[in-house]
Amino acid sequence: MQISLTNSPFKTHHQIFPFHQPFFFSPKPPLPHQLPLQHHVNNALKGSSGYLSEISRAIDHEEQYRLARQQVKRKGVDLEGLTIEGASIGGQETCIIIPEFKCAFDIGRCPTRAIHQNFVFITHAHLDHIGGLPMYVATRGLYNLKPPTVFVPPCIKEDVEQLIDIHRKMGQVELDFDLVALDVGETYELRNDLVVRPFRTQHVIPSQGYVIYSIRKKLKKQYTHLNGKQIEKLKKKGFEITDPILSPEVAFTGDTTSDFYLDPLNADALRAKILITEATFLDDSISVDHARQHGHTHIFEIMENAKWIRNKAVLLTHFSSRYNVEDIRQAASKLQSRLTAKVVPLTEGFKSSYS
Repeated sequence: MQISLTNSPFKTHHQIFPFHQPFFFSPKPPLPHQLPLQHHVNNALKGSSGYLSEISRAIDHEEQYRLARQQVKRKGVDLEGLTIEGASIGGQETCIIIPEFKCAFDIGRCPTRAIHQNFVFITHAHLDHIGGLPMYVATRGLYNLKPPTVFVPPCIKEDVEQLIDIHRKMGQVELDFDLVALDVGETYELRNDLVVRPFRTQHVIPSQGYVIYSIRKKLKKQYTHLNGKQIEKLKKKGFEITDPILSPEVAFTGDTTSDFYLDPLNADALRAKILITEATFLDDSISVDHARQHGHTHIFEIMENAKWIRNKAVLLTHFSSRYNVEDIRQAASKLQSRLTAKVVPLTEGFKSSYS
């Protein structure tokens, strides 16, 4: 994504305020990065011996600032041929969108981009993950989009039905959607080449993650010795000559402790092309025990369980709002040294020291 900054960050105060100020106005001196490049040049000219080094430092600083601002403003990430959008801030909102699959994992506060996704997978009933569901259903109806399909853990299905019924009654509107209670280990066909299965996670309330699989067909072993014409004859006679092969593409954990890494039934989540998982806490200021008590994962625990991760890419989400973009990237780089998978943090919605 190309980012253009219409206002250069290197502008002095006289470009913002009138040149002539009242005598009592005493603006604060600008910070170094707010000064124009010419300012650094003029300073350098005062001592010709340091001219080149001063110019070099000024150019490097301006370039670093520009790159940092680009990263702050970037929306979404591209991983393993998929575009992943959305935001995930611990305790505030989680909604992860994959447009290629027309789906969203959790709905958060119902970001606009999520409205155009046909499927929503709810991991658990905390408001920062499910709060926007009535708005999602209502807005799709307002836009004359087909009723969406919403997947939930079976234990909350009745509560979700009551939640939508309350909004139907209060708003006196039709809220059409298909609600599917999908349990751990069950499979649902999203389209002819995609299915979804939940897997078990551990949070402070009932929760589950989801794995989306692609489907391809493989010739059955007993027919591999046949030529093309023979195989075609069998097909015309109605023989089923292929077996479906499921390949895990994306796994989403939602909120969970690190115990899910150790569950052998979760092997597919740990070998999907992309693992989207939480890392709520990133440093020593919060202990691992604290993270576990609140049903979350500390990044130190991901490092400890790195040997189980067989994914090609890991997207880290759900960071505590106490962290800024630079804190998050620094922690992710430390985890990267432990993994062969590409580690990417989702920083949408977090503040940066360059903001």
